[in-house]
Amino acid sequence: MFKKILVPIDPAEPQFADDALAKAAQMARDYGAKIHLLGVCPEVQSFVASQLPEGFQENELRETAGILQKTGDALDVPEGAVDVMVRVGSVYHEVIEEAEKAECDLVLMTSHKPGLSTYFIGSNAAHIVRHAPCSVLVLRGS
Repeated sequence: MFKKILVPIDPAEPQFADDALAKAAQMARDYGAKIHLLGVCPEVQSFVASQLPEGFQENELRETAGILQKTGDALDVPEGAVDVMVRVGSVYHEVIEEAEKAECDLVLMTSHKPGLSTYFIGSNAAHIVRHAPCSVLVLRGS
């Protein structure tokens, strides 16, 4: 079974990952898997950053890490089964890179229902499914 599960969490909408977190927690309890929570913050372009308060990006990273830690602490899993990472960039790129770097063997995520815009452009989940270095389980969200 899977040993290390990457669960991407949108820091702006952490409850959207509840189904993925529940499934990851079940795997951690049943099979001894480790859960690797990942939050991705968008990169702030320099022309935008100049208009934001000083330390904005650092504060965003710190707050995101806090959200992930609180989420991990709330899971019903053995002590030490959860770790967290925050990265900056595009969601699908950072998820793929982190899955490889952290040697995860499963990405477990929730995806929004597809719409016309994702049919033509593609979603983060679609990119991750195509390019991840490991298995990907996508749960359909509401």
